[in-house]
Amino acid sequence: MTTYLPPVEDFQFILHDVLKLTESGLPGHDELDADFTAAILEAAGKISGEILAPLNAVGDREGCHLENGQVRTPKGFDKAFAAMKEGGWTALDCAPEYGGQGLPYIMGLAAGEMFVANNMAFNMYQGLTHGAYSAIAAHGTEDQKNTYLAKLASCDWTGTMNLTEAHAGTDLGLLRTKAEPQDDGSYLITGQKIFISAGDHDLAENIIHLVLAKAPGGGEGTRGISLFIVPKFLVNADGSLGERNAVSVGNIEEKMGIHGNATCVMNYDGAKGWLLGDLHKGMRAMFTMMNEARMGVGLQGYALAAGAYQKGLAYAKDRLQGRAVTGTENPSGPADPLIVHPDIRRSLMEQKSFVEGARALAAWGAHLIDRSHLADDQDAEGMISLLTPVIKGFLTDKGFDATVQAQQIFGGHGYIEETGISQYVRDARIAMIYEGANGVQALDLVGRKLASDGGKHVMAFFEMVKSFIKENEGDATLKADFLEPLKAASKDLQSAAMYFMQTGMKAPNAALAGSYDFMHLFGHVALGLMWSRMAATAQAKLAAGSDNPAFYETKLATGRFYMQRQLPVTATHLARIITGETSVMALDADRF
Repeated sequence: MTTYLPPVEDFQFILHDVLKLTESGLPGHDELDADFTAAILEAAGKISGEILAPLNAVGDREGCHLENGQVRTPKGFDKAFAAMKEGGWTALDCAPEYGGQGLPYIMGLAAGEMFVANNMAFNMYQGLTHGAYSAIAAHGTEDQKNTYLAKLASCDWTGTMNLTEAHAGTDLGLLRTKAEPQDDGSYLITGQKIFISAGDHDLAENIIHLVLAKAPGGGEGTRGISLFIVPKFLVNADGSLGERNAVSVGNIEEKMGIHGNATCVMNYDGAKGWLLGDLHKGMRAMFTMMNEARMGVGLQGYALAAGAYQKGLAYAKDRLQGRAVTGTENPSGPADPLIVHPDIRRSLMEQKSFVEGARALAAWGAHLIDRSHLADDQDAEGMISLLTPVIKGFLTDKGFDATVQAQQIFGGHGYIEETGISQYVRDARIAMIYEGANGVQALDLVGRKLASDGGKHVMAFFEMVKSFIKENEGDATLKADFLEPLKAASKDLQSAAMYFMQTGMKAPNAALAGSYDFMHLFGHVALGLMWSRMAATAQAKLAAGSDNPAFYETKLATGRFYMQRQLPVTATHLARIITGETSVMALDADRF
């Protein structure tokens, strides 16, 4: 079994050397010194490696089972969940007044990567609960906050997000679930929801469902949708649990992956619920949860890639196969290890450079969220709004690709279940689909986010890249290896954006036909910016006489690989975009 190596040193580099958290001026960040964050990261890595990792295959093999209306989770999940609760991990960045530890979101993200890397299905129980917590914290009444938030923070109660219906999918305007108002201010919720992650289980005393439904007078489409709090067990005035609500599990979905998480069909048969937020404004409240979930899914994409990379790397160092073309490197053995072969090195470098760049991008995104929430920074809010579909879509697409590359290193042994690497591939696949399929993320990016606030935020991103290049162009090595490739890629992104601006109104299909390429183009430029920032920091550390030069030299070498071998694909994405919609839309539907 591969021993998990938590990326503590890499996170410390990002948090303190690149983002400089203690110098950010944000409330509480001055207390996040290196010793404090290292202790949190090391503890998260320990619980992930020792408690969650051994349960990953267990959850995959056993799955969840429905017994007499109650979902049973895999063996050992209950004890692991209790350990997560006892350690305060479920409430790491929740408010102290509700029992949380009050740390910034970025620390929750860092710990979350380690949990997902070893057991994504398990982590979803607490991850979705955090989203419900955030939605109620942002839109709930004081009574609702006092009733639910402390219990959700501790995960004594867990939460879900109920959007999807069988006939509607992404088109939420078609949903049929109804909410009938009652004299006591509650509503009776009737309808069926599908694909509800953690919809039922035996890990918590109560489950708090956030359900989209249509109340009378709301009109057609999404304008008529409201959001409701619908607990599995009704909550008495004193906070104790009352009778079972009229919500039940119709079925557990048979899935390709994440078997350890119960994906349920939920039936609401006149279940009692309470309005969350404003009537007929449910999408606004739900998007608080969805945007957080999309960040979390982006994390899932690269975190699974990180876990798979560690397994592939260990196998490449251990498995003896063939001889190096330049001469024997393991003369005492019958063959050389796989890692001597250039194509294996290429694969590992593609995985490593993606994972480390994605980690930096996700951390920067989390830092923008902290700036938005803690300092009411509207520019940060606009930037993370722009980047969210990129983080969700690009990191999950490339993360899945990376898990496949890790599996490929195992050869035939990667295709059998004994090695465990195939689970990473199967689990990673869902991240490209749920919380808005990646094609929808691309449409959101091009159709909404680019033009948001008159294009202010994408222009700010371009200016950020331009300013970084100008500030560092005096360094000849950095300029040749990082800044020139970044400048070329950024020009490709700007050209694509300009194409959309010029053609989008008169030929919308032209813009939408290129949206997926644009999402990936943007993702590569974002990672190129992250690698350039990390390279500048690493060079400064080496110049100052670091006592750990190997780390920074490795960082620079990995970054050069990304800039030379990965970033140039932006030109291909641009070439596809500017062909417009003609070839994409050429065939009539009956000619496919």
